[in-house]
Amino acid sequence: MSKVCQVSGKRPASGNNVSHAHNKTRRKFYPNLQTKKFYIPEEDRWVTLKVSTSTMRTINKNGITKVLKKARDKGLMK
Repeated sequence: MSKVCQVSGKRPASGNNVSHAHNKTRRKFYPNLQTKKFYIPEEDRWVTLKVSTSTMRTINKNGITKVLKKARDKGLMK
C-alpha cells in the first residue's frame, strides 16, 4: 500500500539526516498514517480510510461529511 493520506493527500517528504559532524545523507519523512473506520450518518454506512493523524483531528473538528466533500472537490477522492 502506498504511504499517502486518502483525504489530505499527504505524501512522504524528503530531507537530510544531519550527523554531529554535519554529514548529510538523504532520508524520508513519512506521514503518520492510520487505518480508521468512520461512520457517515447521511449515508448510514461505515467507510475505512487510510488517513494521517492530523487529518483525523480535522475530521473531529469539522465532521466527516464536510471533510470528504472538500476532498472530493479537490479531486483527492472519488
